[in-house]
Amino acid sequence: MKFAALAAAAVLALATPSLAQQGPASQAFPANGETTFVQAGRLLADPESGVVLRDKTLVIVGNQITEILDGFVGEGPNVVDLRDSFVLPGLIDSHVHLTSQQSPTGRLDAVTRDAADSAIVGAGFARKTLMAGFTTVADLGGDNDAVFALRDGIRRGDVPGPRVIASGSAVSIHGGHGDINGYRDDIMHLLSSESVCSGPEDCMRAVRTQVRSGADIIKITATGGVLSNTAAGLAQQFTDAELAAIVEVAHRMGRQVTAHAHGVDGINAFLRAGGDSIEHGTYLDDESIRLFRREGTYLVPTLLAGDFVALIASSPGNFFTPAQTAKALEAGPRMLDMARRAHEGGVRIAFGTDTGVSAHGDNAQEFALLVRAGLTPLEAVQAATVVAAEHLRISDQAGTIVPGRPADIVAVEGDPLADVTALERMAFVMKGGVVYRND
Repeated sequence: MKFAALAAAAVLALATPSLAQQGPASQAFPANGETTFVQAGRLLADPESGVVLRDKTLVIVGNQITEILDGFVGEGPNVVDLRDSFVLPGLIDSHVHLTSQQSPTGRLDAVTRDAADSAIVGAGFARKTLMAGFTTVADLGGDNDAVFALRDGIRRGDVPGPRVIASGSAVSIHGGHGDINGYRDDIMHLLSSESVCSGPEDCMRAVRTQVRSGADIIKITATGGVLSNTAAGLAQQFTDAELAAIVEVAHRMGRQVTAHAHGVDGINAFLRAGGDSIEHGTYLDDESIRLFRREGTYLVPTLLAGDFVALIASSPGNFFTPAQTAKALEAGPRMLDMARRAHEGGVRIAFGTDTGVSAHGDNAQEFALLVRAGLTPLEAVQAATVVAAEHLRISDQAGTIVPGRPADIVAVEGDPLADVTALERMAFVMKGGVVYRND
């Protein structure tokens, strides 16, 4: 299957016109050792400081930033004029699903697409994500062959897309969120993955299997989920012993563990087990906030997903099943208040959208929701740059514009520190020294 997905991605690369042929929004400078000068009128090089520098030139050789100079320097075709723009590091989305997107045909797609199809679909979604200014993502849950082939194809340069940190299939309990639910029994057996487990020993096996398959990070489903087609609620699903075994073996193998978790019992159990981050966190309480702070654990609130599922479930065009609809209407409206309480409690919030639930390319809509939850625009930008880089342990590669780092740079018109929705209107995207978008 993996070879099929790789072959499909290669066919797409050959069949797709080069970026330079796709119009002015995709003007490309190859990262081939040439020097590129990016002239920045306003520059937020270090979002942690919040200091906006004026009239700077970024010198980029190949794929790396080598200098930040005062004034506007450079001449000729390799000068990028962003003198009227606001320049900042490439954005990071800590929770996406590149190889799928919710739609009325989602349940049918699960039994008509194979890994090669999903990799091709994912290549299109990866390009949309990159063009929206997200130069790094964590893909948390998808077919191993499709997700890892897409990650590796982007890394090789076969297809355009963000840097991908991939979990592949989520480690889940039999019958729980992340397992196959709602089909005929024989179909479910065909679609179920090796990452589904029961009991501490079996869950340790599932983690090791994912590491062997190529997972950069381990994603588990500590509680029920909104979009699993089963009326199993949103509470804890793994036992405490299973959670402890998963975290221990993953850490022994050098992998972080992040948990999809809605119910407070599952959130707190995972935090006590030493997990590294929580995705969603819908029903967290004061004890959760205390544990987050004590353990230094990150929260990825995915407000866009909550907003989206509540909208779909309450609309005339609702395409969710009855079980999905009930959970969407229960959990979705609670997530904004959850993020507000977490922020007020001092929890470290990393930007993540769960895109694939919502539409790819719309990731930046999360910024406005974070601000509605009480973050300042600067804090929202920090969540998608320095904090997300710390969370994913890639601070040496992303999150800041610093000499010696990869040249992942984006720009918008306006001032996102005054109006964070400016980030929804991306005007310039450079990843690894290559310009993919220059409006």
